[in-house]
Amino acid sequence: MSDTTTQSTPRPPGRPRSARADESIIDAVLDFLAEGTTVEALSMEAVASRAGVGKATVYRRWPHKEALLLDALSTLKQPLQVPPGLSVRSDLVILMEQSWDARDSRAGRIMPCLIPELQRNGPLRTQFIALIDARRDVVRDVLRRGIVTGELRSDIDVELALILLSGPMFLTLIGNAPNVEPDGLAERVVDAVLRGIAT
Repeated sequence: MSDTTTQSTPRPPGRPRSARADESIIDAVLDFLAEGTTVEALSMEAVASRAGVGKATVYRRWPHKEALLLDALSTLKQPLQVPPGLSVRSDLVILMEQSWDARDSRAGRIMPCLIPELQRNGPLRTQFIALIDARRDVVRDVLRRGIVTGELRSDIDVELALILLSGPMFLTLIGNAPNVEPDGLAERVVDAVLRGIAT
């Protein structure tokens, strides 16, 4: 008769990481930015205090503020919902309305605080651009489909059309277009751009 030895999985050193603490810390960062705190003024100590954790808890997870901001921003932008594909115009209006609806969200309030950081080369700018570009892929697909279906001219510059569509929405979102009437903005922007690129 042989002895059967049962080995348990070794426990990693230190206390297990708390998902609730992670969420509280990320929420604290986003809340500070939504309230108008600049990235430069944001401190790890203030984040720890608002999250209700010790400063050491924050530093164990993120060695510096930039790493914390990168993780916080990765939670900020949700993917755009793919439109139903009825027509280029209706799909673009749906996508622009999704972007416009963000103006009253926490993400919409945070955007103005990030503008100075987006002017500087670095990981923060690179990650935020990657997040935005992933959302823009949905719009690109609609524009390319419109070329195939003949709804849009075959010679259009897809990237330029993308900027023409998103630029007015972005400027209005961050408050840099005070004289633009917000009601029906998505439809008006789409119709204005389509006058130049539609067949």
